[in-house]
Amino acid sequence: MIEIEHLKTEFLQAAQKEVEYATSLLQRLIQTPSPSACEAQIAGIVRNELERLDPDRVLTDRMGSVVAQIGNGSCVIVYDAHLDTVGIGDPGSWANDPYSGLVEHDRVYGRGACDDKGSVASMIMAIRMLTTLAPGASFKLYFVFTVQEEDCEGLALESFLEGNQIKPNCVVIGEPSNLTVMRGHRGRAEIEVVTHGKACHGSMPQMGENAIYKMAPIIGSIEWMQMKFRNDEFLGRGTAAVTAIECNTPSRNTIPDVCKIYIDRRTVPGDTPESIVREIEEIGRSKSARVALTMYEATSYTGVACRRQRFFPAWVTSATDTVVQAAAKTFATLFGSDPIVGKWDFSTDGNYSKGKAGIPTVGFGPGEPVLAHVADEAIPIEHLWKAAAFYALFPFVYSQLY
Repeated sequence: MIEIEHLKTEFLQAAQKEVEYATSLLQRLIQTPSPSACEAQIAGIVRNELERLDPDRVLTDRMGSVVAQIGNGSCVIVYDAHLDTVGIGDPGSWANDPYSGLVEHDRVYGRGACDDKGSVASMIMAIRMLTTLAPGASFKLYFVFTVQEEDCEGLALESFLEGNQIKPNCVVIGEPSNLTVMRGHRGRAEIEVVTHGKACHGSMPQMGENAIYKMAPIIGSIEWMQMKFRNDEFLGRGTAAVTAIECNTPSRNTIPDVCKIYIDRRTVPGDTPESIVREIEEIGRSKSARVALTMYEATSYTGVACRRQRFFPAWVTSATDTVVQAAAKTFATLFGSDPIVGKWDFSTDGNYSKGKAGIPTVGFGPGEPVLAHVADEAIPIEHLWKAAAFYALFPFVYSQLY
């Protein structure tokens, strides 16, 4: 059995010594824009770097996710971090070029710095340490750098695992967690509500039916109806928020005959696609409205057509599960204190691994969650090497406990 304490010392020393490697790699990743379904260039950079590090296997799957494998043992562990990012929004809201990869004040700045290219860089740094310091692993560890996560989380991870008939013993989600161990998050759904009216000239509104007026009481009801949503002991209560409204009208002096709203619905265990649609349908004045989950439709950069209902389940891994215990032990071994164990507010690929497939899942990553998707996104350089040491040591701890 490999001595955990010896590995801890080796990994910590190597991580701190080679932090410039992770920083430089992260800068290159930030300097390569990678919106969802347009990850070809960054995938090429990541694959080239992985091949240079020479793990047991490197591949690009049908959707374009890049995968590295270390070891070939019976204990199968999957690491997940995504290559794509959201857009930059208003360029004027950034103090510096969002794709500069600026290093300043012991941080790396730019779009994707913490969500999620910091985790990608830390995982690649872990591969570098594992291939040089701990060859011949007794486990099988997959690093899966997924695509299209920002728009359809879980889809690419599911495609890789199910397409290759891989059944992991556990999954570790690399997303910004402020070096906190995460064991769940609420689910996410996108709902479209449509009301229909009758168009007429704006000077004679009594001759038509205003679709916006039909929608107004529905919007008002959505806010108060949240009090009736399920309340999970760990995840909290589900929520709903109207995030967009559209209407169909040929001009601003025409009564609109169609109005649409979109609802961001955060779910907890027990919520289903049918139940969350029914909640909206049962609002007293929405019986004439059409309520449905929206569909994600896109083509991956490899040419694979993707279509998926936008319902991403909530998940919770028990605090007593081996994967949570192993994550806590890994953190304590490396850093000399017990970790905070919590939950994410946002959704991740864990909605597939645990929420759909039931695979024991835990989260851990560099970066502060509150900086995801914001202007001047940044990540502490210290987080990069600490996360890399965690990713390198965890499979040894887990494989001895499972």
